[in-house]
Amino acid sequence: AAPRTARDEAAPRPAPKAKPRPEAEPSLRFFYSRELHGRALELLDTVEHASDPVRHRQALGELVLELTDAGLDYYFLRPLTLADSGFLVRQSASLGMSGAKNILAPILRNVVGRMDGYQLKIIAGFVRQLMV
Repeated sequence: AAPRTARDEAAPRPAPKAKPRPEAEPSLRFFYSRELHGRALELLDTVEHASDPVRHRQALGELVLELTDAGLDYYFLRPLTLADSGFLVRQSASLGMSGAKNILAPILRNVVGRMDGYQLKIIAGFVRQLMV
């Protein structure tokens, strides 16, 4: 477990509300499994309402990784399948994505693993906003 900070020990602050997105802003979305969606909602609720969100930072880091993996697969690998790009092209792209994920995973875990409770609630709210 990461060391607790003075911010962790301070009186709990209410979780900030996610700001509504302006309607005029363009966006992209991706689809992911209902199972991942259900787990994500449950964890976000837990983090946002926890008196000590730090207890859930490892789980939140893993959720961010799972959502990142799902997004990378959807945006980069799925189009290759739809385009019938061929086995070697798909395998090459898959290998490249796997390497990128292996580099990204410890960085994300480290960043989220060092966050205090207030910051974790901000991240949870942001992820929830993306899910709308």
